[in-house]
Amino acid sequence: MEIDTYKARLLSRQEELNARLTAIEHDLDQKKDPDVEERAVESEGDEVMESLGQSGLQELKAIDAALDRIENGTYGICVQCEEPISKERLDVVPMAALCRDCAAKA
Repeated sequence: MEIDTYKARLLSRQEELNARLTAIEHDLDQKKDPDVEERAVESEGDEVMESLGQSGLQELKAIDAALDRIENGTYGICVQCEEPISKERLDVVPMAALCRDCAAKA
């Protein structure tokens, strides 16, 4: 398992998410249009942006946890059953904390 490759991917995704979340926060802080109809449209857009922001924050937490596991030497080990997480799973979801079997049960 190439820990350095996974770490680089996680750090890159972390940077991308931080930039996206900063942009979302900036957009949400913009002054609202005084027109009632425009405010309704903006409100719907804000709900979507907030949802995207929450998803991004959850992904960041998972990335931070994966980076902690790398530092602790437990990366690639299922946090539930303590069996190895397959390389195929980590290639697709590098922040995976659970093996395929435990993830299916969750």
